[in-house]
Amino acid sequence: MPLYMDFHKNVVATFDEVVMSHLADLQVQDKHHVKYHKFWMNPKEGSVYCLIEAPDRHACEAVHKESHGQVACSIVEVDPEFFKLFMGDGHHSDHGPMHHADGSLDLGYRNVLVVSLWNVLGARSTEARKAVQDRIMSHYGRIIRWASNDNLIGVFNDAVNAVRCAKNIKLALQGLPPTEPGQRVRFKIGLSAGQPVTETSGQFGDAVRLGLQLCTVAREEEILVSSLVKQLCYDEALLQDPHTDAVKLLNTKEEEFILELLNITEARLADEAFTIDTLSRDIGMSRPQLYRKITALIGRSPNDLLRDLRMEKAVGLLKQRAGNISEIALEVGYNNASYFAKCFHEKFGCNPSAFEARQA
Repeated sequence: MPLYMDFHKNVVATFDEVVMSHLADLQVQDKHHVKYHKFWMNPKEGSVYCLIEAPDRHACEAVHKESHGQVACSIVEVDPEFFKLFMGDGHHSDHGPMHHADGSLDLGYRNVLVVSLWNVLGARSTEARKAVQDRIMSHYGRIIRWASNDNLIGVFNDAVNAVRCAKNIKLALQGLPPTEPGQRVRFKIGLSAGQPVTETSGQFGDAVRLGLQLCTVAREEEILVSSLVKQLCYDEALLQDPHTDAVKLLNTKEEEFILELLNITEARLADEAFTIDTLSRDIGMSRPQLYRKITALIGRSPNDLLRDLRMEKAVGLLKQRAGNISEIALEVGYNNASYFAKCFHEKFGCNPSAFEARQA
């Protein structure tokens, strides 16, 4: 039978009351051909997540309705293997909420590390990717793939392990010798966290998208850390580095601004007429205000950011062989393929056709 996860938010109940509700589900589940495997509880957030084997969503809902009336606000079908990668092993329930192996309550949060590599080809690319993957595994992380995106992504139960891994990856990549003079390995790292299911996405979709977006706007060789990872990382000293600003911590307002900024720009990248003036109007901020805000947050001017977003999308399309050079240029907002090639060369040190040939 399919596997589902439901999400209950704003739960006003004691720990024991939630456990009793789960036991009530077990009493009636057979009638609806449903099996409740386990559940996660986050008392502070008022969130509960149930993992259910059932013929369909309606059967999951029917059990809750009959047993205690607490209907979930979201029920999503999950892929068993993908779900196991995210949630991991090494926890137990004993007919109560899930706990980690050390006995602490598993709140359902998982931390997502995204590493973007470029300017690495051939054997050095294999070496760099292996360095990242080895460190994800050695820090108790699990490697996942996300659709067509070829960034390296790791998921961690613990924020401390995720941050330690990110810092060790940074040191490892900085230590790789250049492939040729001036051609060092270039990278950026985003760290996010999230819950397994929300009202708008399932299987940690929001957390992965945030990690990818943070990786997109991070400065070169920077680790950009979301507000939730900062909150979950109990080792505060780990987030501080007196010798470098390569770890940047976002607060909630900064994170919201970055998300709004990227949502607007990503939807308009194909429009050559989309300019910083247009962005200023869309985001409700004067051009000078926008310049100050973006420069302070991500160390680039708005124009540089817009160009970088277009170039990075072009790289993804070239890797996917999503069209010829002229078609990809149009897709990222360049009507003139020659000008697109010039901008691409300035960013990556080679023209688009040479880059595409190296991917073969």
